[in-house]
Amino acid sequence: MNASDYTPFVEALAATSQPLASFEAMCRLTEATVGVKLFTLMSFDREAGVAERFYSNMPDAYPVSGTKPMNMTRWAQHVLEDQRVFVANDIAGIAEVFYDHELIRSLGCESVINVPVVIGGAVAGTINCLHEAGFYTDDRVRSAEQLKLPGAACFLLRERTQSTGAA
Repeated sequence: MNASDYTPFVEALAATSQPLASFEAMCRLTEATVGVKLFTLMSFDREAGVAERFYSNMPDAYPVSGTKPMNMTRWAQHVLEDQRVFVANDIAGIAEVFYDHELIRSLGCESVINVPVVIGGAVAGTINCLHEAGFYTDDRVRSAEQLKLPGAACFLLRERTQSTGAA
């Protein structure tokens, strides 16, 4: 990826229709960088023990609404504590850590990559990418590292719009 690949995302950050313009641009950047069928952005409130999906490219299947208890499987240790990218390239690996594996499979997705977005030393949330079985190769996982900076911009923008009440 080169600097010009980020141009549409940077332009979206400057748009007045925030934060949606940036979240949608993040989805497109992720598609171009690693490939994705189902894309979500999820924040975490460790003190309250909850997660919140605040963007989804499939809102009918994965709506943006409210909070849910954090996923305290080995996934949490790997992503939230160790701050490492999580990859499962088959439905069995997904089923080990995600209760909604049947819904995931019904959408034609059998692999996942969760990219932690770290701000100020803590995981603010994850960039969640799902695709067909075996899709997230080592090269795609390495490429996902390039999503962390634009992902951080999205999480900070969301925080800013929430604190100011901007839509």
